[in-house]
Amino acid sequence: MMTELEKYYNKFNEEKRLGSRHGQVEFTTSMKYIHEYLPKDKSAKILDVGAGTGRYSVALAEEGYDVTAVELVKYNLGILKKKNSSVKAYQGNAMKLSRFSDKEFDLILVFGPMYHLYSMEDKVKALTEAKRVLKDDGVIMVAYCMNEYSVLTYGFKQNHILECIESGKIDENFRVQPKPEDLYDYVRLEDMDAYNKAAGLERIKVISADGPSDYMRPVLNAMDDETFETFIRYHLLVCERPELVGAGSHTVDILKKIGI
Repeated sequence: MMTELEKYYNKFNEEKRLGSRHGQVEFTTSMKYIHEYLPKDKSAKILDVGAGTGRYSVALAEEGYDVTAVELVKYNLGILKKKNSSVKAYQGNAMKLSRFSDKEFDLILVFGPMYHLYSMEDKVKALTEAKRVLKDDGVIMVAYCMNEYSVLTYGFKQNHILECIESGKIDENFRVQPKPEDLYDYVRLEDMDAYNKAAGLERIKVISADGPSDYMRPVLNAMDDETFETFIRYHLLVCERPELVGAGSHTVDILKKIGI
């Protein structure tokens, strides 16, 4: 039986999202930091967990890296495979990477799963599995959807705030309280800290993958190319600033094994 998540992604155009202006900000920023932790000689083995339609997997494979992709949703996996890249693509779950050996990969991307895992236990399980298949000197990059973005956009901008408070979907501390049928989970930085601690991982740095771009979609779409390139240049300069990190729609937590 098809899950709600599969039904959602069968309709959701992930390719279009990443091709949009706000999607380009997220992709450009994430790729910048991916390259910061990859060797230039293309010797790294990369695992993309929750690879979606392969936007990152295929781009990195085209650069000459050895890339393996795992994706839960068959529909997304089918699109990825049709791209005829060198990516080795499998259907699988972020919480069970049993087909892979311990310490197999240099860089692991977990860019989709945390959006759709609801309990701390499940999130820590996904991190622990990524840690198991990571080489001792490797790096894990984990993407999250942020709580304040959801409250501000769906809550206030789209005027659902009062009904969400009344139904308990937003609590008295303005924390989103989603259920699995809501499809997305939202976190704050202290939640990410708790997951890392429980999984025995240490932060190298945390970045805002898209900054204010998701709030500014019409503004970005109206920009001429030169202005948009200037916006990306600005964002890349400030995306590590602590006062901005939790305010965007996505963060990327860059992690390593503790003590390495």
